[in-house]
Amino acid sequence: MPGIKVKLVRSRAGRSHDQLATLKGLGLYRMNQERILPDTPATIGMCKKLQHLIEWEKVAEEPTQS
Repeated sequence: MPGIKVKLVRSRAGRSHDQLATLKGLGLYRMNQERILPDTPATIGMCKKLQHLIEWEKVAEEPTQS
């Protein structure tokens, strides 16, 4: 199953509560932190909501289980 590589490229400082909760849902806490997540509609929706804070791309790698 393909995954999505997500990287936080802008600061969390001064963001609204719902944006911070979405970042927490993606597992992103620090600048330049990367995660590989499953390619699901929910994950893509979160990425589109935070498109001004993150960079994301589809990859062939499997998401890590945590």
